[in-house]
Amino acid sequence: MKTIIEPFRIKSVEPIRMTTVEEREQLIRAADYNVFSLKSEDVIIDLLTDSGTSAMSAGQWSMLMRGDESYAGSPSFYRFEEAVRELMPFKHIIPTHQGRAAEHILTAIVAGDSGHGKIIPNNTHFDTTRANFENAGITALDLVVEEGLDPAFEHPFKGNMDLQRLEQLLEKEADNIPLVELTITNNAGGGQPVSMENIRETKALCERYGKPLYIDSARFAENAYFIKRREPGYQDSSIPDIVREMYSYADGMTMSGKKDTFANMGGWLALNDDTWAEQARTHLIMTEGFPTYGGMSGRDMECLAAGLKEIVEEDYLHYRIRSIEYINEKLDALGVPVVKPAGGHAVFIDARAMLPHIPPLQYPGQALSVAMYVTGGIRAAEIGSFMFGRQPDGSEAPAGMDLVRLAMPRRVYTQSHGDYIVECLEEIYGRRDELKGLEITWEPPSLRHFTARLHPLGCALAA
Repeated sequence: MKTIIEPFRIKSVEPIRMTTVEEREQLIRAADYNVFSLKSEDVIIDLLTDSGTSAMSAGQWSMLMRGDESYAGSPSFYRFEEAVRELMPFKHIIPTHQGRAAEHILTAIVAGDSGHGKIIPNNTHFDTTRANFENAGITALDLVVEEGLDPAFEHPFKGNMDLQRLEQLLEKEADNIPLVELTITNNAGGGQPVSMENIRETKALCERYGKPLYIDSARFAENAYFIKRREPGYQDSSIPDIVREMYSYADGMTMSGKKDTFANMGGWLALNDDTWAEQARTHLIMTEGFPTYGGMSGRDMECLAAGLKEIVEEDYLHYRIRSIEYINEKLDALGVPVVKPAGGHAVFIDARAMLPHIPPLQYPGQALSVAMYVTGGIRAAEIGSFMFGRQPDGSEAPAGMDLVRLAMPRRVYTQSHGDYIVECLEEIYGRRDELKGLEITWEPPSLRHFTARLHPLGCALAA
């Protein structure tokens, strides 16, 4: 049979408050046209992020009762550690309350007394990764392949590292590069995967120049599924075996457990270097907690351990990826410009192509996000010049792409919700020429997209 169904049953639901267009016009105005400032109860379909928003399984909920909250040496930690090491066999597993805490600790290690002059290349750094490095004075450099910068171009692994540019950088700046990083899947580039061949060859370059390779791993299972589907030689491999091979080429990883482990909270830093691990644990105790809980409760660690087993189930991953493809295909058929092929965790709309009359520094992605909320109560995230336009020296420049990410929480929404999303965007697409850009009226010095205030230029964004 060709019909794909959810490989789970729903046994608990929560109501959605159905707002009107008039209400939403007032609400977005009160939020200064920043969807992060909206109350979640005022959102009908929340696609702001897939981080911490998944529906946990009955197995995960039952594990909550097993959580041991001992300050040191909790059995919940050792079950969590065993589950991580089963898939990612690193020597040291260091728990943190979420992924950005792991990034912060890693940044503190590689920056040392000063990060100025140091460079960390990545296929594409995401927002908190970039902010952690840049706030320490480190240059966060993106080296994704050229295909990854063209939203409409069809390529199976648009998240790949540009190996030629990486080698040129290593030849020139080896003394200033403490590590190389790969983000799987490449979130800022449309949720696009990295091939096993590219991971392997990136590792080979790192070894040649004596640099460790770290993997930003939030959506590792989705990346593994793409490898199984798209990369020759892996069709008969299991997802766990593909995951283990991916990490066999890495010296360490950062992980937000709020994505591909279905958990509402948690993360970790894993690595093989004994010296770095000792520094990480010292930093952990000062900022997060003791090394056997690291800012998480025992209940969190139990949920992560259970989620690591569930996320590598192929039936689930098949459903997950196909549900994203379904919406992507519907929008593409309507003429809405989407990133192709569909990514693993989200539908990405090319706002720059959809709204060519809005210049990048008037934030077409944010204009589209606001229009989606007013029109249908859908909250999405801009990933473009509003998120990445402010440079470390204070100047502003257009991002490489202006995208709007519709991140699908895992096991939360059904096909009818997907059809509603498509209908909302069909309506906006029909009057796209009416949409106007925005200007920023206030912003913080870093990660401005979370709290900045904006004002629309010209007429209202809603019909």
